[in-house]
Amino acid sequence: MMQINNDHPLRRHFAGLIENAFYAEIGLCDPALTGYLADLLVSFTRADRLNAVLNARGKQIEQVAALLLVLSDDAPPSGPDRDRTLYRNIGDYALFWAGVYPEQLRQARRRASDILLDYVVQGKRSYAIASELTAENDAPPASLFRHLSDDFESCLHGLGLVRRELEDPGSNRLDSGGDLIF
Repeated sequence: MMQINNDHPLRRHFAGLIENAFYAEIGLCDPALTGYLADLLVSFTRADRLNAVLNARGKQIEQVAALLLVLSDDAPPSGPDRDRTLYRNIGDYALFWAGVYPEQLRQARRRASDILLDYVVQGKRSYAIASELTAENDAPPASLFRHLSDDFESCLHGLGLVRRELEDPGSNRLDSGGDLIF
């Protein structure tokens, strides 16, 4: 997967919007958290990141319920690195969709196995488990996953503010000072 550089205008734009929303509107002034969320938005601009986990046959997994099934499947043996990656992926997926596109999530849940899942509960739970499977000297550290779990609802709200700003620049007074590049 091609990475978008830290100095790319899209990353800077998302970082500015995230920082303004979280620092000014929500009051969560944590550079590690806002950096992670800006990276999350940038990574989800790539279609291959939306469904980054593959099943045993190499097919992209498109639902949280299917990701949870992969975790419960004992073949292949589950290891902490694999589990940490899967739980992080579930948290990221739930946070992105529930925060940025909740209306799409409602539509998708009506016609899929995710209908019985609560994305907020699954996102919080997945980040909490990822924090338990992560050391503090890992990147990202365990404390960041705990923060994402503890403040999941605030992160959802902040991502919703960023989406509104992207749709209608200036509507939330979250102007990063740069031009919208797409």
